[in-house]
Amino acid sequence: MREAVVTSGGARMRWVELPGEEPCRVYVHGLGGVSGMFVEAASHPALAGRRSLLVDLLGFGVSDRPDDFDYSLEAHAGALAALLGAAGVSGAEVVAHSMGGSVALVLAERWPELVAKLVLVDANLDAITPAKGAPGSGGIAGWGSEEEFLATGWDAMREIAGETWWSTMKTGGARAVYRSAVGLTRGSDPVMRDLLLGLKIPRGYLLPEGDPHFRGGAGLTAAGVAVVAVPDCGHNVMTDNVDGFARATAAVLAGEAR
Repeated sequence: MREAVVTSGGARMRWVELPGEEPCRVYVHGLGGVSGMFVEAASHPALAGRRSLLVDLLGFGVSDRPDDFDYSLEAHAGALAALLGAAGVSGAEVVAHSMGGSVALVLAERWPELVAKLVLVDANLDAITPAKGAPGSGGIAGWGSEEEFLATGWDAMREIAGETWWSTMKTGGARAVYRSAVGLTRGSDPVMRDLLLGLKIPRGYLLPEGDPHFRGGAGLTAAGVAVVAVPDCGHNVMTDNVDGFARATAAVLAGEAR
């Protein structure tokens, strides 16, 4: 386990590092996730052999949970940039899931020297309307206030989230989860989809095959984004179908996905 100070207040992010060749590969989890969700996939024969950083974002997993951090997409991206600087990483291949993909888009736009290739995994590309009790980030942000979420929302999340998501979410901080959800539903400026369309680096977007909520695929493809549907999986593509995820990711990074 490695760590680096990433805020002026001394908060530390931690990551697991797998040895291998450069360029480095960086894996970023989503809202309520943890770095461990990528361990099996990063070790898959299609992806193994590369120096790999499996990162816990601030507020999640084994990273610190500072109360003076706003957990917006921009703040998460800044903390991740600080971690990569401390780790001596530039020109990385970034593989990022869900909210982590939104963070990675801000990172790539604001610190282009850090990201050479980008694979988004069922990532959030658009702002979301908060709705209390709904599944996902919108349901968390919909509690209306941080105080209300801390008082009653956090305990309610076990049932709303379901056992699988709650199993990783509960390792994070309640305040971090709420603030991150609010930041994700608000989105970035420009919005994440526009950031993705405007990037000039090789990039791909992985999604579950047959996802009824996915939209804008033709526009992404027209902009040069490799859109790949992975079978036999849900939102957590990298854990639901490790082999399919690893092979699709490797194809995108090699420029072989169409």
